[in-house]
Amino acid sequence: MDLFPRAFLLVFEQLAVGGMLALSIPPFHDIERGYYKSTAFVFLLMAAFALAGRIVLWSGGTAPSTAAVVELVLFSLFFLAGCGYLWSLWDEYVILRARLFSLCWIFGLCALVAGAQSFRAAPALSVETLLFPVALLSGALVLGTVLAGMLLGHWYLIDRELSIEPFRTMLAFYTGSLALQTAVLALTAVLLWLVGSPDSAAALRALLGEHGLLLAGRLAVSPAASLVLAWMIHRTLLIPQTMAATGLFYIAILSVMVGEFMGRYVLFKTGIPF
Repeated sequence: MDLFPRAFLLVFEQLAVGGMLALSIPPFHDIERGYYKSTAFVFLLMAAFALAGRIVLWSGGTAPSTAAVVELVLFSLFFLAGCGYLWSLWDEYVILRARLFSLCWIFGLCALVAGAQSFRAAPALSVETLLFPVALLSGALVLGTVLAGMLLGHWYLIDRELSIEPFRTMLAFYTGSLALQTAVLALTAVLLWLVGSPDSAAALRALLGEHGLLLAGRLAVSPAASLVLAWMIHRTLLIPQTMAATGLFYIAILSVMVGEFMGRYVLFKTGIPF
């Protein structure tokens, strides 16, 4: 049974896709090209790790579902487009770079949507078909923006003259992503309770009862603690002190990553994408 390792690897897929999306947040011409090269490399490394893990699962004789096959094909295209985008940063391939970047995040988003369907047990014509992808996409945004924020903070050690505004913009997107994820989690619980399939309703009752401590820990670590850290980063940037803010982003990464891994464990145990 490959459900647990697939749920584990899903975090790295979300991180890669969300991170490439986060590259579009700071103004491209306001920051040196090196930031985009190094940051894109980190996210593509996460994608390579996820792809390697999925290939190992397949080589172990696990028969993939149709949705899982579609997910892997789309994620492979995401990785290839991302590699092409990274290559284009070494020269002035403006149009090609823009198209490769667009293809990269389109394939990435589609891969996460397909991946969400591979975890869905409810019928295709159900609210779960919409809720599962939205939950995974909101988590991808949080993962991507928090790591991109930390990497951008490091760039201030290299470019001492860089305006503080890109850092503040990245923080605003990180905070907004956390708020969106919180709303999505609440909406998911409400809709599954009211109009979800019988299996989803039963899983939600088990989550609130038998796995209540797991759910409480997941919500406490992220988004709750992550939102507190976002506020602390905001206060630090008012000074402004970019080094301290970068250190807080380090802690925020740990908070978000632990929260997302706990969320994927909830998915493994109950089938609900929390």
